[in-house]
Amino acid sequence: MTYKSGFVALIGRPNVGKSTLLNALVGHKVAIMSSRPQTTRNRIRGVRTTETSQMIFIDTPGIHKPKHRLGEYMVDAALKTLNEVDVIVMVVDASSPVHPTEHEIAKQLERVRTPVILALNKVDALEDRALVLKRIEEYQALRPFDEYVPISALRGEQVDLLAEIIEKRLPEGPKYYPDDMITDQPESFIISEIVREKVLLLTRDEVPHSVMVAVEHMERRSSDTLYVSAVIYTERESQKAILIGKQGQMLKRVGEMARHELEALFGNRIYLELWVKVKRDWRNKPALLHQFGFDREG
Repeated sequence: MTYKSGFVALIGRPNVGKSTLLNALVGHKVAIMSSRPQTTRNRIRGVRTTETSQMIFIDTPGIHKPKHRLGEYMVDAALKTLNEVDVIVMVVDASSPVHPTEHEIAKQLERVRTPVILALNKVDALEDRALVLKRIEEYQALRPFDEYVPISALRGEQVDLLAEIIEKRLPEGPKYYPDDMITDQPESFIISEIVREKVLLLTRDEVPHSVMVAVEHMERRSSDTLYVSAVIYTERESQKAILIGKQGQMLKRVGEMARHELEALFGNRIYLELWVKVKRDWRNKPALLHQFGFDREG
């Protein structure tokens, strides 16, 4: 039997459900999820391995009009990915009309020869499923896609069908990763992303995307306990005060929520120590972006 393998890019504007879809395809949480747009900053690899294929998914940052150097990095990373993969899945929100940003994405796709599948996500949010046909017609007007697949990543509807369609487009190839590997990201990255997810969840509009989490120290202190020290960076003293909260309660809640999820994920007891520091305007400073790893190849 022929074995297939390859790299698959998930692209689209912010907040269309790319990270949710990545987690659904892989079957485990490898990307943080938030109702806020522009959550994904790095190209995150998730691996789906079956008896017939291995797909390496890359969840790219949402393509948007950048407002700072970090935003420019995010868009550049997303567009560069298009020429490095075997299949592209453009994820759109089927519950709303075509967005102007998607016209720009369609233009970018004209420059690549890679097969492009359109995943019409959030069909569960449609009052009338017949609207799916209307959405398909709207996107056909942008450009011809190789396949059109209505899905609900949140509910898992037709996610396996999408995977089957992707597999048909992959070349013959080897297994790049072991069967039990679901991501190539290091533990420190996963920890920092889960902490950042809890910050976004708990602070909502009070602390925007000026938050960055860096794991500064990890140490196994016994066979079943992992010690982690991490710093939550933000841009202003007022944001630092919000993150810490009255008598440290906000920071405590962030830590508790992150620790519970990390313990379930790693199967270890986690001792998580969090600090909050201010790095003014870090999203516009190349040296700090380099320090946080945003100018490295993902």
